[in-house]
Amino acid sequence: MGALADEIQAQGARWRLWLPVAFGLGAAVYFALPKEPQLWAAWIALAFAGAATAGAIRLGGRRRGIALALAAALAAGFAVVKLRTEQAKAPVAAASTRAQRVEGWVLDSVSPGQGGQRLLIATSSIAGWEPRATPIRLRMTLRSGTPIPPPGSPVSFLAIVGPPPPPASPGSYDFARDAFFDSVGGVGLILGAPQAWTPEAPPPWRLRLMMRINAVRWSLTQRIVETLGAETGGLAAAMTTGQQALVPQAQVDDLRAAGLAHIISISGVHMAIVGGFTFAGLRLLIAAWPWLALRINGKKAAAAGGLAAVLVYLVLSGAPPPAERAAITAAAAFGAVLADRRAISFHALSLAALGVMLLQPEAVIQPGFQMSFAATAALVALAAAWPRPVREIDVPWPIRVVQQVKTWLLAGAAISLVAGLATAPVAMQNFNRVATWGLVSNLLVEPISTLLMMPGLALGAVLTPLGLGEGPLRVAGFAIELMNRIAHAAANAPYAQVVVASGPAWTLPAAFLGVIWLCLWKGRLRWAGLPFALAVALTPKPTVPDLWIAPDGAALAVRSGGQAVLFRPDVKLFGAELWAGRRGLELQADPAARDALYDCDRWSCAPRETAPILVGAAWNLRRPLPPGRLAEICGRSAIVVLRNDFPPESCAAPMVLTGEDFRRGGAAELYRRPDGSWRLVWAQDLRGRRPWTWGPDLR
Repeated sequence: MGALADEIQAQGARWRLWLPVAFGLGAAVYFALPKEPQLWAAWIALAFAGAATAGAIRLGGRRRGIALALAAALAAGFAVVKLRTEQAKAPVAAASTRAQRVEGWVLDSVSPGQGGQRLLIATSSIAGWEPRATPIRLRMTLRSGTPIPPPGSPVSFLAIVGPPPPPASPGSYDFARDAFFDSVGGVGLILGAPQAWTPEAPPPWRLRLMMRINAVRWSLTQRIVETLGAETGGLAAAMTTGQQALVPQAQVDDLRAAGLAHIISISGVHMAIVGGFTFAGLRLLIAAWPWLALRINGKKAAAAGGLAAVLVYLVLSGAPPPAERAAITAAAAFGAVLADRRAISFHALSLAALGVMLLQPEAVIQPGFQMSFAATAALVALAAAWPRPVREIDVPWPIRVVQQVKTWLLAGAAISLVAGLATAPVAMQNFNRVATWGLVSNLLVEPISTLLMMPGLALGAVLTPLGLGEGPLRVAGFAIELMNRIAHAAANAPYAQVVVASGPAWTLPAAFLGVIWLCLWKGRLRWAGLPFALAVALTPKPTVPDLWIAPDGAALAVRSGGQAVLFRPDVKLFGAELWAGRRGLELQADPAARDALYDCDRWSCAPRETAPILVGAAWNLRRPLPPGRLAEICGRSAIVVLRNDFPPESCAAPMVLTGEDFRRGGAAELYRRPDGSWRLVWAQDLRGRRPWTWGPDLR
């Protein structure tokens, strides 16, 4: 007990670093609830937080005061995210298969999905819908080959609109929750090309401002692509303006397989390079001008310039959530310089984390937030532990160059290794793939990105409106080509990706807290966090289900050994990939593999004698099956999946699931018990009763 007391005493003022952790835990508790709490619970939590804060201030840094401060942060996190949910409530589209006439403005083009290019629409009206039932924003997919209208365009189009998609499988990531907090109340497919529309009144000024900014971003994107070509320019534009619509899919796949997908999303790496490049350049310019260097604080002036560059880059990128988080972190670092504090410190990081969660408390359950702050905390801990070599006097410059290169290589390897280890639990749990050559790829790309690519893109973006951006963009394009070659080689190397099944739900929060404990705790007790940090990797994986069914019953996959055999390879492929990866299975989308086990036509499947599971399916909605086909399916199957609403009495199979079941329960997984019976798990049962699962107007 004495050693434990000594370690607790040694923490000193470091206990303040745990305030953002406690705040985040409070927000996580809110999201873990199976039922939406009443609003009065938030006001009670806020009142408790205020009282506990007053008590903590009165008691100072004593143990009771510290406990009260952490309890106040926990309660505040719960209250803030509940209030944020109330503020985010907005209409959600009802499920429909009928074409609707939609009128609105193109707010932005968003990253493409498997269906094609997508637009974010600020909705004005939907034919036949009441204004109070019309979603604020829609995320719509364009048909292949349809021109992309620029942001700010008033458009009218026919579309099939439905609610944001539910989880692809029980317990998987809920993208509808993200859509809820982004005010995206509907998704769908645009039928034909959008047409010009003349609105009766202009949109609100905030919407006009957002569209003007996005129009500038789109114009810069077009000019970058025109300068560098489609192969290189799309990726260059994505890293400059955040517009990913023109990035070739083959490049995206290579970058993901090589562990370089973070390059596409504007986040901490981009902000650090832009801010750091500006900071270093301004310090050098000020130092080279003696008159100015004697009259101003060069370091603070450079920090102010770096902060301005980060803010400009944030606006230019469209301010996606990862960029906002990175900008807040960079602002905390430059603010520390302006306040004569250490720029790289846990205190600056804790302020940045708290700022992000106050603005976006829902970020605590998003992989991007978890990965960015786990990596940053690990790198700050590495910086604190990194040995400071003694600078020798009168060392010949060739030896000094060799020493600097050696230090740079060791530091680069350590940074990539530590950041990779810190983010590995989140990547394994959410993305289910480990890039075997990711460390090597990042080490090779880091100098290219830092010295050529990002500075070239930054200068090119600034100089392009003046007609002088071609030179820097060409340099950046050369660097991007090198990076693409590295990514392609890594993606096609042996064992490039390893599929890792997700662990039990509790392992990710345990691993995240374990990583944070390893970084924040001072003393030998820090190693107590190591088993928790390894929870995702070491905990036995859950039992793998034998059958997966899509949320609408339109697709299903059967486990056959270590493979997931997909019945409809061209339908719901994204959801099938998510499910297979989460369960550690290799997705088999080859129709030949399916046909060896099941007798399938365009609208149905019946099991053969070789089938691992006697399951049959029919996904016809409008056309009837051929005479006798349903009876054949039901007679040969133990489980029948029907997308429409056939009455159960028309099928003699022991278990029949219809469209009504899927509308109520969403995606499903089935597990075979030892006695041959089946256990059925529905996604909706695990989601609970929350605003993003059943709409804000239902009670």
